Amino acid sequence: MGQTWDSSMRRVLIAKTLQRAAFAPFGDVIETEKTPHFQINAGWAERYHDLATLDLTQQQGRPALSIFRAEPRPMPVMLATMERHRLGSQAFFSLSAQPFLLVVAPAGPVPAGPEDLVAFVTNGKQGINYRPGVWHHPLLVIERSSDFLVVDRIGPTADCEELDIAAWNVSLSG
Repeated sequence: MGQTWDSSMRRVLIAKTLQRAAFAPFGDVIETEKTPHFQINAGWAERYHDLATLDLTQQQGRPALSIFRAEPRPMPVMLATMERHRLGSQAFFSLSAQPFLLVVAPAGPVPAGPEDLVAFVTNGKQGINYRPGVWHHPLLVIERSSDFLVVDRIGPTADCEELDIAAWNVSLSG
């Protein structure tokens, strides 16, 4: 028998420091720290190669390179929406070198309740790549307006499923 969530109870989700191993079930951490690299351009540059597994071509999709600008949210953040993209991965890298928050749930069926949510905070130098189908909250910046380089799938088939979780009464603390 499944667990029933009493929405009158408030749950506070605490963000963990983003680390590769802890984030692996949801996707890739994109960073140069402790990442193998090699020299290019006659030694004038270093290449940190193949940092994320991009999956963007299902159902005639193609890679899109975009910049998203996100505004900070007051803390604690009340979580209201989760989304997923089943046909493609979605990578975010802060161009503003500002930490940002992530709230995720495993790929697959709709999350059953707040017990399925996990939160992380980046160090401002890390990006992430969500695997296809991973449930995630829209961008959560905390300090100031931030620009993100985003690589995701665009194509003839719509690929954003949203889930209203406001009734779960969950807030996020960084």
